[in-house]
Amino acid sequence: MNYRNGYNTLLVALGLALLAPAAAQQGTPAGAEAPAGQRAKAWTISDAMIPMRDGAKLHTRVFVPARPGPALPFLLLRTPYGVDDSEEALNSRYRELAEDGYIFAFQDIRGKFASEGKFEMLRARRAAGDANAIDEATDAYDSIEWLIKNVPSNNGRVGMLGNSYLGWTTVMASLDPHPALKAVAPMASPADMWMGDDFHHNGAFRLSYGFEYAYMMESGKGSAQFPFDRYDTYSWYLALGALGNVNRRLFKDQITSWNDFAAHPDYDAFWKRQAFSAHGRETKVPTLSVAGWWDQEDFYGPLTIYRELEKGDRRGLNHLVVGPWRHGGARFGPGDALGAIQFDSATAKYFREQIEVPWFGFYLKDRGALDLPEALTFESGSNRWRRWDAWPPKTGVEQRNLYLGAARSLSFSASKNDDGGQFDSYLSDPAHPVPYRHRPIQATYFPGGSGWSTWLTEDQRFVDGRPDVLSWESPPLEADLTIAGDITAHLFASTSGSDADWIVKLIDVYPEHLSSNWALSGYQLMVANEIFRGRYRRSFETPEAIAPGAVVEYPFSLHAQNYTFRQGHRLMVQVQSSWFPLIDRNPQTFVRNIFEAGDGDFRPATQRIYRSASHPSHVTLPVVVSPQQ
Repeated sequence: MNYRNGYNTLLVALGLALLAPAAAQQGTPAGAEAPAGQRAKAWTISDAMIPMRDGAKLHTRVFVPARPGPALPFLLLRTPYGVDDSEEALNSRYRELAEDGYIFAFQDIRGKFASEGKFEMLRARRAAGDANAIDEATDAYDSIEWLIKNVPSNNGRVGMLGNSYLGWTTVMASLDPHPALKAVAPMASPADMWMGDDFHHNGAFRLSYGFEYAYMMESGKGSAQFPFDRYDTYSWYLALGALGNVNRRLFKDQITSWNDFAAHPDYDAFWKRQAFSAHGRETKVPTLSVAGWWDQEDFYGPLTIYRELEKGDRRGLNHLVVGPWRHGGARFGPGDALGAIQFDSATAKYFREQIEVPWFGFYLKDRGALDLPEALTFESGSNRWRRWDAWPPKTGVEQRNLYLGAARSLSFSASKNDDGGQFDSYLSDPAHPVPYRHRPIQATYFPGGSGWSTWLTEDQRFVDGRPDVLSWESPPLEADLTIAGDITAHLFASTSGSDADWIVKLIDVYPEHLSSNWALSGYQLMVANEIFRGRYRRSFETPEAIAPGAVVEYPFSLHAQNYTFRQGHRLMVQVQSSWFPLIDRNPQTFVRNIFEAGDGDFRPATQRIYRSASHPSHVTLPVVVSPQQ
């Protein structure tokens, strides 16, 4: 056992046999390439089983820079996905931070991989005043306490970071922080799994992700892929039928999260207890929330976390960064493109080098000044970074309504016509749902490379023109149009059924003859989108049937964007009622719990979208009229 600086000797002297060295590993020093066979050892690597307050022990892999140097802060990452690739991650995903000098600790969270205890999906925060309970915050607290006391040559400061579930464990640790936790940077963290993150959006169940992720996380202590027998999962999910068939035919009540989905279809106490919005408090730890405009899993989360923390941020500790990324896209690669869309610069590399490294250097090493605005966003279309003193911007932005018009037109002028024929209609058939991306639709975690990660930037022409998708389009823009802030849909609609889903997309239509990039000629890029399940129009807690034929207004958020529609481009709004198998099929017949619907409950329905003076369907855009910087 070759521990530098007396590391192993000290641990033995302290009687801490928990920290056992891993097998000798030779790693390439970050930022340098040595001749084969002569590469220096980059890290002293050891494994520990860290005791929690309830007696469970959590497996933690600790990386200490092999070269002697000054006392260093920790960066702690708590993951449900296993620590086996942590050394590779230090030379790739966390390369810039590794080069800057930190002690890294990667930990299997409770009940996963080599850690003891019982895994609970997104374990809710413990009740206030319950000193005997545990949650992710107590596990982080106990881990930090142990690391500081038992790993030599640390400076007594800890930062936490991570993407997705790791972002969520980071956020939870900041709610009841250890005094040594000095800065966090959660990336793509969920905030509310019913309102807008992984498992539901406005009550609509995210079928393929919920099914495949729950199976992966809860079919064993490791990770497993569901064994689909069809390459195109669109066909597989359609053949599966009603949601009740999942337990009857497949899961047999053995997947806890699926049972929770079925038992809690509405926004009840189960979901509210998990939601970050339920934890209003003073912001105690400097927090850098990181989001991606085209995050296919958790875009709602980071913006919600930022917004909630802002309510209690009296010391200017709360910041937001949003880039042109997919889920966790800032963590790897240059970030100069997403799918077919180019951004003209290495946006992810810029984040890691110019934002993340200075962030942790300032709070954990007392280095330099922090040149970071309240919110830093990448403005796609114009492809530049923008600095804001508030998000959404409070000044320099004007709310303008983009109206659906006759002959599938789209403009900023409202209709003055109020006769009874001012609507467009389509037949929504659950037996033939609209695919959410190009078919074939591989499994979400398909080992051969799934299109899941970039589906939000796919060309929407693959559904434009379907009889069950309506599109309204503006004339070519005479000048650039920039938006920054929240986008809201106001849909006036009716259905011949008694329940309905409404999907609204805001799309940038590229010129038909784009000589600068012929491959993007006529491209339809989805800039913003969201779904709303009609049964929740009055209450997310108590669903109600929709009266057939009644014209109802459905106002709902399409989230936020900072985007420039360029001169010569067109604006488009699309509306549809299925998005399969991303979203489960709405039976379009009201059933109190959709998870209990039978195959016979799924019926076609005629949907009408109104565009009259009294029922003016529109999308409200935050148009920039005087940009800050």
